[in-house]
Amino acid sequence: MSPTLTIILLITGWLAVAAAMLWGLMRISRHHHPQPQPEPKQKPAQPAATTANAH
Repeated sequence: MSPTLTIILLITGWLAVAAAMLWGLMRISRHHHPQPQPEPKQKPAQPAATTANAH
């Protein structure tokens, strides 16, 4: 096995391990810290009906 191939395999292995660790960390983080639920939208306040506009 050539030294170039050995270095490429080492780098690829390290990247695979780093990606797996990051994926696991993100998975645990999502599990232990759930996303906040969005607040219900409030309806805009409607102006009171006036007797001048009523027909």
